[in-house]
Amino acid sequence: MSKALTVLLLLAMLIQTLRPLNLPGLRHRRDFWKIAVFAIAVMMVTVLIRP
Repeated sequence: MSKALTVLLLLAMLIQTLRPLNLPGLRHRRDFWKIAVFAIAVMMVTVLIRP
């Protein structure tokens, strides 16, 4: 599950750099770092939850 989420977030970052997603907070190409910060936070939560 975590690998699929990682691939999905990397794909979202790639799409954001090619063509902005036009979601609130992601209107410009330079906003791809926000997806990266979210991905790091999600991965940290996943590591904390796993036994």
